[in-house]
Amino acid sequence: MKEELRLNTLRARYASGETTPRELILALRQRAEELNPEYRMFLHLLSVEELEPYLAALETHRPDELPLYGVPFAIKDNIDLAGVPTTAACPAYAYVPQTSSTVVQQLISLGAIPLGKTNLDQFATGLNGTRSPYGACRNSVHPDYPSGGSSAGSALAVALGLASFALGTDTAGSGRVPAALNDLVGLKPSKGLLSTTGVVPACRTLDCVTTFTQTAEEASELLGLLAKVDPSDEFSRRNPAWNSGTSFGDVRTFRFGVPAAQHLEFFGCPEGPRLFDNAVKRLEALGGTAVTLDFAPFLEAARLLYEGPWVAERYSVVGELAQRQPDAVLPVIHAVLRKAPEVSGVDTFRAQYRLQALKAECDRLLADLDCVLTPTIGRPVTLKELEDEPVLRNSELGYYTNFMNLLDYAAVAVPNGFMANGLPSGVTLFGRPFTDQYLLSVAHAFQQGDVIGRPARNDMSRIVVCGAHLEGLPLNWQLVQRGGRLVEATVSAPHYRLFALAGGPVKRPGMVRTHDGVAIAVEVWELPSAELGSFLEGIPAPLGLGKVQLQDGRWETGFICEGSGIEGALDISRWGGWRAWLQSQA
Repeated sequence: MKEELRLNTLRARYASGETTPRELILALRQRAEELNPEYRMFLHLLSVEELEPYLAALETHRPDELPLYGVPFAIKDNIDLAGVPTTAACPAYAYVPQTSSTVVQQLISLGAIPLGKTNLDQFATGLNGTRSPYGACRNSVHPDYPSGGSSAGSALAVALGLASFALGTDTAGSGRVPAALNDLVGLKPSKGLLSTTGVVPACRTLDCVTTFTQTAEEASELLGLLAKVDPSDEFSRRNPAWNSGTSFGDVRTFRFGVPAAQHLEFFGCPEGPRLFDNAVKRLEALGGTAVTLDFAPFLEAARLLYEGPWVAERYSVVGELAQRQPDAVLPVIHAVLRKAPEVSGVDTFRAQYRLQALKAECDRLLADLDCVLTPTIGRPVTLKELEDEPVLRNSELGYYTNFMNLLDYAAVAVPNGFMANGLPSGVTLFGRPFTDQYLLSVAHAFQQGDVIGRPARNDMSRIVVCGAHLEGLPLNWQLVQRGGRLVEATVSAPHYRLFALAGGPVKRPGMVRTHDGVAIAVEVWELPSAELGSFLEGIPAPLGLGKVQLQDGRWETGFICEGSGIEGALDISRWGGWRAWLQSQA
């Protein structure tokens, strides 16, 4: 059933008349009822009567009129669905919202149908899926292991073929750990890309709404549909144009960070190092270059999440109830939050200053990388181990995830094969904020085993330069000052002529595409997309930026010259490049 629920497959089934939303959703509901006693994934499975308004609304539309027509999805029970209790896995906290959360309402407007509310670690405080008064969620593949959490039931709904996708939340890894343990793609988008209006906070300043899907391609589509500014959410952020969509096209290389060996931690798992090494090799086979990364500052930032004042932010939601009705909150949640009332304002500011210093250091380490690859978890822990040492084992699950939102990075967990006992394994790709679609493009290639075709831009723009902006020449500082770096020295396709233009004081060439051209030596530079506008403003006529074809067939943005600009200019094409011509003049 899982394959049949993928977005494109489901669209084809509806278009052909093989099934209808009513037939599919009611069959899925029945299947969920059968599985729920074993997996405890749903806290509230919508009744036939509760589903009826959603099904009836679709009957006024054709399948091609709504992008998510008839698509079944599940909702973590700390996200509001109108008229259905939101519990955050705490019965004493429960309330019935009058309106749905922004993201749920978006999905319903797009034609998706909510199947039900899913189980979670209480108040989204945990990474294992066992901290719920409604029962622990077991793994979808192996009964001796947990589902992962806190978005436990949401991951299971997709992994067991009951929903095309599911919504979760992620503050410390809750959307990535259960994805890894259930062979799913878990997208933790940049903070603020998906609205958190109508979401019970864990840490309000850090929370992200996440998605669970079978493929990175589906996660990319959902992100494109949902990443909208929400005026009702003061933490909402505008999605930059470079992060707004995907396509599949030209080949490109990329650089990815890998934690230094002394920072890779597998907690004694004998299979972890081999599986992770295989993932590194797979990215290299896709055109990536692995770069060793000092992971110490990332790990120090991770420790701040529970050892620092952010635990008090969690307490701001749970604390009053925990004091008034101690039995309403699980003992393990009390244990996690016990230090929170002692956190002072001084402690908070000191931690913020340290975090800012760590972020500056981590940002510098990421500046020359397209993404970073890590394991999603170091070692899967058993249900018995969690029962014996709940805090320690949960902490181990967050080793590679806890820093992500503190440092404001985007991340996607992607499947990475299976262990000998059949348990899924996963890795995570992360990078700077607003590189979500780029990370998903790498994840897609990783899943498919195809060369990366630049399916999405990241936050860097490529510029082909042929003259005074070449490395070491008089105007190169304009790139370097804007954070630019040299990607490669290459040549254009053999379709250009190069002219020494009149004027100065800095001499410049003009490159013009012609039918009798030659290959011209060029350099490809990368600079932050946010700097591209100021760079463009400084380019004098008759030069401008357009598309330049390179020798391997790629088209990249680069310097071109208006035809009128070469009147009276000297044709220097026979030298094959500006640097060679300058040397001939010397």
